[in-house]
Amino acid sequence: VEALVRWEHPDLGLIGPGQFIPIAEETGLIVPLGEWVLREACSEALRWVDGHLDAPDFLLSVNLSARQLAQEDLAERIAMILDETGFPAEQLALEITESVIMDDTEATLHALHALKGLGVKLVIDDFGTGYSSLAYLKRFAVDLLKIDRTFIQSIADDAEDAVIVSGIISLAHALGLRVVAEGGETDAQLDRLRDLDCDLAQGFLLARPMPAAAIDRYLTVRRLAA
Repeated sequence: VEALVRWEHPDLGLIGPGQFIPIAEETGLIVPLGEWVLREACSEALRWVDGHLDAPDFLLSVNLSARQLAQEDLAERIAMILDETGFPAEQLALEITESVIMDDTEATLHALHALKGLGVKLVIDDFGTGYSSLAYLKRFAVDLLKIDRTFIQSIADDAEDAVIVSGIISLAHALGLRVVAEGGETDAQLDRLRDLDCDLAQGFLLARPMPAAAIDRYLTVRRLAA
Protein backbone atom coordinates (compact mmCIF):
# COMPACT_ATOMS: atom_id res chain seq x y z
CA VAL A 1 0.00 0.00 0.00
CA GLU A 2 1.08 3.57 -0.62
CA ALA A 3 0.17 6.45 1.67
CA LEU A 4 -1.61 9.27 -0.18
CA VAL A 5 -2.33 12.60 1.49
CA ARG A 6 -5.45 14.72 0.84
CA TRP A 7 -6.57 17.93 2.53
CA GLU A 8 -10.15 17.91 3.82
CA HIS A 9 -10.81 21.65 3.75
CA PRO A 10 -13.87 22.82 5.76
CA ASP A 11 -15.10 25.04 2.91
CA LEU A 12 -13.42 23.78 -0.26
CA GLY A 13 -13.84 20.07 0.36
CA LEU A 14 -11.25 17.49 -0.66
CA ILE A 15 -8.10 19.09 -2.10
CA GLY A 16 -5.54 17.03 -4.00
CA PRO A 17 -1.80 17.13 -3.29
CA GLY A 18 -1.04 18.93 -6.54
CA GLN A 19 -2.61 22.06 -5.07
CA PHE A 20 -1.02 22.18 -1.61
CA ILE A 21 2.19 20.10 -1.68
CA PRO A 22 4.12 22.67 -3.79
CA ILE A 23 3.18 25.37 -1.26
CA ALA A 24 4.22 23.11 1.61
CA GLU A 25 7.55 22.49 -0.15
CA GLU A 26 8.12 26.21 -0.72
CA THR A 27 7.33 27.22 2.86
CA GLY A 28 9.06 24.30 4.56
CA LEU A 29 5.79 23.00 6.02
CA ILE A 30 6.45 19.79 4.08
CA VAL A 31 8.81 18.69 6.87
CA PRO A 32 6.24 18.55 9.73
CA LEU A 33 3.56 17.47 7.25
CA GLY A 34 5.77 14.62 6.01
CA GLU A 35 6.46 13.47 9.56
CA TRP A 36 2.76 13.56 10.39
CA VAL A 37 1.92 11.51 7.28
CA LEU A 38 4.58 8.93 8.13
CA ARG A 39 3.42 8.63 11.75
CA GLU A 40 -0.27 8.29 10.77
CA ALA A 41 0.52 5.80 8.00
CA CYS A 42 2.64 3.61 10.27
CA SER A 43 -0.04 3.64 12.97
CA GLU A 44 -2.79 2.67 10.53
CA ALA A 45 -0.73 0.04 8.73
CA LEU A 46 0.29 -1.62 11.98
CA ARG A 47 -3.37 -2.37 12.65
CA TRP A 48 -3.67 -4.00 9.22
CA VAL A 49 -0.53 -6.06 9.76
CA ASP A 50 -1.72 -7.22 13.19
CA GLY A 51 -5.34 -7.79 12.20
CA HIS A 52 -5.31 -9.03 8.63
CA LEU A 53 -1.90 -9.75 7.23
CA ASP A 54 0.54 -12.54 7.84
CA ALA A 55 2.76 -11.66 4.92
CA PRO A 56 6.42 -10.78 5.49
CA ASP A 57 6.56 -9.09 2.08
CA PHE A 58 3.85 -6.53 2.94
CA LEU A 59 5.19 -3.02 2.38
CA LEU A 60 3.92 0.39 3.39
CA SER A 61 5.23 3.03 0.96
CA VAL A 62 5.56 6.67 2.05
CA ASN A 63 7.04 9.45 -0.09
CA LEU A 64 9.97 11.57 1.08
CA SER A 65 10.31 15.14 -0.17
CA ALA A 66 13.52 16.93 -1.13
CA ARG A 67 13.38 19.03 2.05
CA GLN A 68 12.97 15.97 4.23
CA LEU A 69 15.90 14.22 2.56
CA ALA A 70 18.05 17.28 3.22
CA GLN A 71 17.51 17.03 7.01
CA GLU A 72 20.70 15.97 8.76
CA ASP A 73 18.71 14.13 11.43
CA LEU A 74 16.22 12.48 9.05
CA ALA A 75 17.20 8.94 10.03
CA GLU A 76 16.88 9.77 13.71
CA ARG A 77 13.43 11.30 13.16
CA ILE A 78 12.20 8.26 11.24
CA ALA A 79 13.68 5.92 13.85
CA MET A 80 11.73 7.79 16.51
CA ILE A 81 8.47 7.41 14.56
CA LEU A 82 9.08 3.69 14.08
CA ASP A 83 9.78 3.35 17.80
CA GLU A 84 6.66 5.34 18.74
CA THR A 85 4.32 3.42 16.45
CA GLY A 86 5.92 -0.02 16.68
CA PHE A 87 5.78 -0.45 12.91
CA PRO A 88 8.44 -2.89 11.60
CA ALA A 89 11.24 -1.02 9.83
CA GLU A 90 11.67 -3.81 7.26
CA GLN A 91 8.07 -3.30 6.10
CA LEU A 92 8.45 0.44 5.50
CA ALA A 93 9.41 1.60 2.00
CA LEU A 94 10.50 5.21 1.57
CA GLU A 95 9.99 6.59 -1.94
CA ILE A 96 12.26 9.21 -3.49
CA THR A 97 11.99 10.55 -7.04
CA GLU A 98 14.90 10.42 -9.47
CA SER A 99 15.20 14.21 -9.57
CA VAL A 100 15.36 14.49 -5.78
CA ILE A 101 17.97 11.77 -5.43
CA MET A 102 20.29 13.59 -7.84
CA ASP A 103 20.02 17.05 -6.26
CA ASP A 104 23.02 16.69 -3.93
CA THR A 105 24.60 13.31 -4.44
CA GLU A 106 27.08 13.26 -1.54
CA ALA A 107 24.57 14.48 1.03
CA THR A 108 21.93 12.19 -0.48
CA LEU A 109 24.31 9.23 -0.34
CA HIS A 110 24.92 9.85 3.36
CA ALA A 111 21.18 10.23 4.07
CA LEU A 112 20.23 7.07 2.21
CA HIS A 113 22.90 4.98 3.91
CA ALA A 114 21.67 6.27 7.28
CA LEU A 115 18.12 5.26 6.35
CA LYS A 116 19.28 1.83 5.21
CA GLY A 117 20.87 1.44 8.60
CA LEU A 118 17.39 1.53 10.10
CA GLY A 119 16.38 -1.50 8.03
CA VAL A 120 13.82 0.29 5.85
CA LYS A 121 13.44 -0.27 2.09
CA LEU A 122 14.37 2.50 -0.36
CA VAL A 123 12.43 3.05 -3.58
CA ILE A 124 13.19 5.17 -6.67
CA ASP A 125 9.84 6.63 -7.71
CA ASP A 126 8.88 7.65 -11.29
CA PHE A 127 11.88 5.78 -12.69
CA GLY A 128 12.59 6.49 -16.35
CA THR A 129 11.45 10.11 -16.40
CA GLY A 130 14.47 11.80 -14.86
CA TYR A 131 18.21 11.60 -15.35
CA SER A 132 19.71 9.40 -18.03
CA SER A 133 22.72 8.50 -15.87
CA LEU A 134 22.29 5.14 -14.19
CA ALA A 135 25.42 5.39 -12.05
CA TYR A 136 23.39 6.26 -8.96
CA LEU A 137 21.77 2.81 -9.01
CA LYS A 138 25.18 1.43 -8.06
CA ARG A 139 26.00 4.18 -5.55
CA PHE A 140 22.68 4.39 -3.72
CA ALA A 141 21.51 1.36 -1.77
CA VAL A 142 17.98 1.20 -3.21
CA ASP A 143 15.71 -1.86 -3.07
CA LEU A 144 12.96 -1.18 -5.61
CA LEU A 145 12.37 0.79 -8.80
CA LYS A 146 8.91 2.13 -9.63
CA ILE A 147 8.38 2.47 -13.38
CA ASP A 148 6.48 5.66 -14.19
CA ARG A 149 2.89 5.15 -15.38
CA THR A 150 3.62 6.94 -18.67
CA PHE A 151 5.43 3.78 -19.83
CA ILE A 152 2.70 1.45 -18.56
CA GLN A 153 -0.32 3.15 -20.15
CA SER A 154 0.40 1.87 -23.66
CA ILE A 155 2.55 -1.14 -22.83
CA ALA A 156 0.00 -3.59 -24.26
CA ASP A 157 0.02 -2.08 -27.77
CA ASP A 158 3.18 0.05 -28.01
CA ALA A 159 6.25 -2.03 -28.83
CA GLU A 160 8.69 0.74 -27.89
CA ASP A 161 7.20 1.21 -24.42
CA ALA A 162 7.26 -2.56 -23.93
CA VAL A 163 10.96 -2.64 -24.85
CA ILE A 164 11.73 0.19 -22.40
CA VAL A 165 9.83 -1.52 -19.58
CA SER A 166 11.47 -4.85 -20.38
CA GLY A 167 14.90 -3.19 -20.28
CA ILE A 168 14.21 -1.54 -16.92
CA ILE A 169 13.01 -4.83 -15.43
CA SER A 170 16.05 -6.73 -16.74
CA LEU A 171 18.44 -4.06 -15.47
CA ALA A 172 16.78 -3.98 -12.05
CA HIS A 173 16.79 -7.76 -11.67
CA ALA A 174 20.45 -7.93 -12.70
CA LEU A 175 21.21 -5.47 -9.88
CA GLY A 176 19.14 -7.45 -7.39
CA LEU A 177 16.27 -4.93 -7.30
CA ARG A 178 12.53 -5.52 -7.47
CA VAL A 179 10.28 -3.57 -9.84
CA VAL A 180 6.88 -1.96 -9.29
CA ALA A 181 4.82 -0.84 -12.31
CA GLU A 182 2.67 2.22 -11.64
CA GLY A 183 -0.72 2.83 -13.23
CA GLY A 184 -1.91 -0.70 -14.02
CA GLU A 185 -5.47 -0.06 -15.18
CA THR A 186 -6.34 -2.86 -17.63
CA ASP A 187 -6.08 -6.64 -17.80
CA ALA A 188 -4.00 -6.32 -20.97
CA GLN A 189 -1.44 -4.16 -19.15
CA LEU A 190 -1.24 -6.61 -16.27
CA ASP A 191 -0.86 -9.58 -18.61
CA ARG A 192 1.98 -7.83 -20.45
CA LEU A 193 3.71 -7.00 -17.15
CA ARG A 194 3.47 -10.66 -16.14
CA ASP A 195 5.00 -11.65 -19.47
CA LEU A 196 7.88 -9.26 -18.80
CA ASP A 197 8.42 -10.76 -15.31
CA CYS A 198 7.56 -7.55 -13.44
CA ASP A 199 7.47 -8.16 -9.69
CA LEU A 200 4.64 -5.87 -8.57
CA ALA A 201 2.01 -3.53 -9.98
CA GLN A 202 -0.23 -0.85 -8.54
CA GLY A 203 -3.17 0.88 -10.13
CA PHE A 204 -6.93 1.23 -10.39
CA LEU A 205 -7.34 -2.30 -11.77
CA LEU A 206 -6.09 -3.74 -8.49
CA ALA A 207 -7.52 -1.20 -6.05
CA ARG A 208 -8.53 2.43 -6.18
CA PRO A 209 -7.31 4.92 -3.55
CA MET A 210 -9.40 4.59 -0.39
CA PRO A 211 -9.49 5.89 3.19
CA ALA A 212 -8.03 3.78 5.98
CA ALA A 213 -11.41 2.48 7.17
CA ALA A 214 -12.16 1.21 3.67
CA ILE A 215 -8.83 -0.60 3.56
CA ASP A 216 -9.81 -2.37 6.78
CA ARG A 217 -12.95 -3.64 5.05
CA TYR A 218 -11.04 -4.47 1.87
CA LEU A 219 -8.52 -6.61 3.76
CA THR A 220 -11.25 -8.30 5.77
CA VAL A 221 -13.05 -9.35 2.58
CA ARG A 222 -9.81 -10.61 1.01
CA ARG A 223 -8.93 -12.57 4.14
CA LEU A 224 -12.36 -14.21 4.33
CA ALA A 225 -12.25 -15.05 0.62
CA ALA A 226 -8.80 -16.62 0.85
